[in-house]
Amino acid sequence: MKNVAIIMGGYSSEYKISLTSGNVVFQNLDRTKYKPYRVHILKEKWVYVDEDEQEFPINKHDFSVEKEGRKITFDVVFNAIHGTPGEDGLMQAYLELLQIPQTSCDYYQAALTFNKRDLLSVLKPYGIKTAQSFYLNQGDAINQEKIMEIVGLPCFVKPNKSGSSFGISKVKESSELLSAIENAYREDNEIIIESFLDGTEVSVGVINYKGEITVLPMTEIVSENDFFDYEAKYLGKSQEITPARISEEVHRKVAETAKKAYEILKMKGFSRSEFIIVNGEPYMLEMNTIPGLTNESILPQQAGKAGISLGQLFENAIELALKISL
Repeated sequence: MKNVAIIMGGYSSEYKISLTSGNVVFQNLDRTKYKPYRVHILKEKWVYVDEDEQEFPINKHDFSVEKEGRKITFDVVFNAIHGTPGEDGLMQAYLELLQIPQTSCDYYQAALTFNKRDLLSVLKPYGIKTAQSFYLNQGDAINQEKIMEIVGLPCFVKPNKSGSSFGISKVKESSELLSAIENAYREDNEIIIESFLDGTEVSVGVINYKGEITVLPMTEIVSENDFFDYEAKYLGKSQEITPARISEEVHRKVAETAKKAYEILKMKGFSRSEFIIVNGEPYMLEMNTIPGLTNESILPQQAGKAGISLGQLFENAIELALKISL
C-alpha cells in the first residue's frame, strides 16, 4: 500500500480550481492499492487535511506530517497544483532534492512550458508554427505603433506565466491596448501580445500511457464569448466537442505536432496543448502540464473517449512516477 500525497491549491488565482482537481484525484484512487492524503499547499500554510477536515502541518524539511504522534512519509506525490508553485517547476525541484517521485514533468520542463514566450521560442526551430508575437516586461516602454505593426488587430494580450485565462484580453481597437496591458500585468510581470489567428481551436492531450506516448482524442473548443476565457472554461459559456470535427488529414497533422512537442521537450506526465488550425495548419498557443482533472475537465473527457477511466488515468500517472524513480 503506497502513501500518496495529493498536492493541491497553490499560490495563484487558480488555487480554487486546483483544490477541485485534487479532490477528484483523492476520490478516484483505488484504496486497495493506495492510501491517499490531501495536502494543501497555500501561501500561508502547507497542511495535510484529513477526512474530518482537520489540518496537520507539513514538515518542509522532509515533506512529512505528524498525526497523533505518528510520522507519515510519502512514497509518491500526485501533483494537482495549477499555476505556481506546482506548474512552474518549484515543487518539482523541491521534491527532486528530497528524492520523492512525483507525477508531473521535471522541474526544467515545468518552468519552460509555464513560460509561454520561452516555450514557443524553443519549439519554433523544430518547425512548430506559432502566432506573430511581441513581448513586454513590466517597466518596458510601450511603443503602440511597433506592437500594432508586428501583431496587427485584433490581437490578444496575455500574462506570460498564468493559466485559466486570467488576465487575457482580446483587443479590437488600438485604443484598448493600454488597458489590456494593465490587466495582464495584474497577473504577471511579463506579458505576450499575439496576433489573432482565425481558425478552429483544438485542445490536445498527450500522456505517457503504460509506457507509450499517446495522443488522446482531440477537443474542439467553440466559445460563446470572444475567446476561450474563464467564463467559457468554467461557467459553461462554451461547447467542448470531443472528438473535434476536423478532417483525418488535419487530425494527423495536429496529432503529429502535439506528440513532437512532447518528445522534443522530453516531457513526462500529463500535457494539454492548445492549437488554432488555420487553413489546415496547426499553430501552437501553449502547453499546460497540470491540466484540470475534474470530471468536466478537457483532458479527463478525452481520456474517457479513449476508454481510460479517471481511476486508470490517475493510477497510470502514479505507477509511471514510481517506475521512473527506481
